[in-house]
Amino acid sequence: MVENKYAALLTVLQSRFEKNMNRHKGLDWTKVQAKLEIDVKKLSSLNEMEATGGEPDVVGFDKKTGEFIFYDCSVETPKGRRSVCYDREGLESRKEHKPENNALDMAAAMGIELLTEEQYRDLQQLGEFDLKTSSWIQTPTAIRKLGGALFADRRYDCVFVYHNGAQSYYAVRGFRGVLRV
Repeated sequence: MVENKYAALLTVLQSRFEKNMNRHKGLDWTKVQAKLEIDVKKLSSLNEMEATGGEPDVVGFDKKTGEFIFYDCSVETPKGRRSVCYDREGLESRKEHKPENNALDMAAAMGIELLTEEQYRDLQQLGEFDLKTSSWIQTPTAIRKLGGALFADRRYDCVFVYHNGAQSYYAVRGFRGVLRV
């Protein structure tokens, strides 16, 4: 049985799951909960996603690995993960006005990964996200080696993927995560 400290989280996740069945057609909450209850580390990651405003929800099931896939489904990029550079190298390269953290280190500490471009586009098929904010996404090594990083948002009913220096940060840019359970 799951630790009491995660009982409230499971209630929130179940409620969100039931309210948003379009995100996970054909999936059964009891199977999701059973997997969560045996993996306290994944519950801890989901708790961090929730605590930082991500509103995690199940968006799929990987038949090959037997894992449920959670994405941050908050309408805008999670409030508790904004105003961050892309990675530590970007953060350290700033001469002044450094933000407190960076997206990759925060995600790693939470036990999650940033969404890829493909995952971000998949998320946008489930609703309209980041209409006023933007989210860092995983950046190919070749782009990162040249100092850049990628972010995405939705404007004019289209998903846009852009680039910026990895050291940049904005009050409305954060990151969305993915967790496999």
